[in-house]
Amino acid sequence: MKNLKSIALALVAFVTLSTTAQVSKKVDVSKSTINWVGKKVTGAHEGTINLKEGKLIFNGKKLVGGNFTVDMTSVSTTDLSGGMKEKLDGHLKSDDFFGTEKFPTATLVFKSIGEKGNGVYTVTADLTIKGKTNSIAFEITVNGNTATAALKVDRTKYDIKYGSGSFFDGLGDKAIYDEFDLTVKLAF
Repeated sequence: MKNLKSIALALVAFVTLSTTAQVSKKVDVSKSTINWVGKKVTGAHEGTINLKEGKLIFNGKKLVGGNFTVDMTSVSTTDLSGGMKEKLDGHLKSDDFFGTEKFPTATLVFKSIGEKGNGVYTVTADLTIKGKTNSIAFEITVNGNTATAALKVDRTKYDIKYGSGSFFDGLGDKAIYDEFDLTVKLAF
């Protein structure tokens, strides 16, 4: 009889632990930031882009998923002002770059997550820009109700080839590097 009670208690404990519900935490887009840096032979430009919506999914305290929608129409240069800023912002929104009229959003959907410890996770996700989806890997650090990540994106995988030395010869100092950097800070 004691063994039966012990087995029953063990079974209840196992079921309780294994059915811990996943919790979806909505990202506060007004307190979250995405900063970008694009580099060229003669320098770099930097700016911001806004999250439209997003969520991180946890099982207990462990990160198990996430998905985000970015408002591509919000791409903005922060290192220029006046007419130069307007010109570059307009060019980034044009078909040469992000084609925001036809593709107003981009998405990032977590596909697999590996826990490294101390709130650090390795994420493999599907990134969709301009209707093209490619896998991307990066690390995300979760600390309380915030998370940070740094991503390198190869724009040419999304048919953004303008000024790329990988596709055009003779660009000289007009060449723009294929990768751009994103620094993401999420509040939830």
